[in-house]
Amino acid sequence: MTHPRRMIVGISGASGVVYGKRILELLRDLEIETHLIMSRAACITLAAEAIFTRQDLEALATTTHSNKDIGAVCSSGSYRTLGMIVAPCSVKTLAEIATGTTDNLISRAADVVLKERRRLVLMLRETPLHLGHIRNMAQVTEMGGIIYPPVPAFYAKPQSIEDMVDHTVGRVLDLFDLDPGIVRRWPGTQGVE
Repeated sequence: MTHPRRMIVGISGASGVVYGKRILELLRDLEIETHLIMSRAACITLAAEAIFTRQDLEALATTTHSNKDIGAVCSSGSYRTLGMIVAPCSVKTLAEIATGTTDNLISRAADVVLKERRRLVLMLRETPLHLGHIRNMAQVTEMGGIIYPPVPAFYAKPQSIEDMVDHTVGRVLDLFDLDPGIVRRWPGTQGVE
């Protein structure tokens, strides 16, 4: 059975919109159909931290959906996808997903991905964490989602922010068996004691 090569990409209001942008670029290069959903808070964060615009992000996606459109194709389990990445994921969006609050398209699409037993990866961008955040992460994990905070891997010897972003999003795409060829793989310790 052939699975459709399409991915839902949510961008919520946490800092780190660059992660969502880079994922969209890499999925486009891999010829994966993308369905972009941005929260209102994501647009506010984008304006504060990015050197690109909402229109730039939307141009990278195959299709863009309003976060208010809970009747969009990706709100149904019958619409088959590889899964969903929320990059970045705010603690508000995490809480909505953890509790099944599906009054917007990002949380509804994530809920559908979980119920259909597809891959859901949340690039949670928050620190420090309080117990409520940790409990929500545990709840999503128990439901089958993956919490993937964008933590840099210094063994990859990044020379720039772009290197750190690439390594992180490359590892996220690894979780979907997608390899854009940008991850510097761990070489082993090779005799270091």
